[in-house]
Amino acid sequence: MHRTMNKTADPQETGATAVITHRVRDGAHAEYEAWQDEIAPVCKAAPGYLDWHIIRPVPGLTGTYTIIIRFETNAHLRKWMESPARARLIDRVRPLLVTGDDFFIRSGLDFWFAPEGAKARVPVRWKQGLVTWSVIYPLVLGVPPLVALALRSLGVPGNHLLTTLAATGTICFLMVYVVMPRYTKLIQKWLFS
Repeated sequence: MHRTMNKTADPQETGATAVITHRVRDGAHAEYEAWQDEIAPVCKAAPGYLDWHIIRPVPGLTGTYTIIIRFETNAHLRKWMESPARARLIDRVRPLLVTGDDFFIRSGLDFWFAPEGAKARVPVRWKQGLVTWSVIYPLVLGVPPLVALALRSLGVPGNHLLTTLAATGTICFLMVYVVMPRYTKLIQKWLFS
């Protein structure tokens, strides 16, 4: 089981995010989704909970679910991640997983900006905000029309809520896995100056 936690963060620092990845066995997706319906309300009832996002796998391409949860403080998030209730639920889902309960924790949006190992300093907040905004703006302009077009080409009837759900999920996936890791590496010298 692989767990990477940022031990250098101030436990009272505002905002903390956990990115959890679960590779689900073939044929076990329905059971895993039912388990998500069970763990989500328990997580959402935990002190300090802010929000929960799921990036579901693309059928036929991947079996990996990515869950992004945010809490008010690092201490609240760690309390949830180490809670007996979560441990029981994780033990229950393990037979459905190809690998273990993989996750990492970072404070605020710092997981996009801190190099791996997380012992490095984090850029000043105004630079983090400017960089995030500079990435979100073009994604918000470009992704929704492309997602709407893709859904129409797949024969999915026009539905604003479904299109928004798919577009925001795509933007989140692109931010976390594609754009921000490369962009922050490209502008690293400026970010940390």
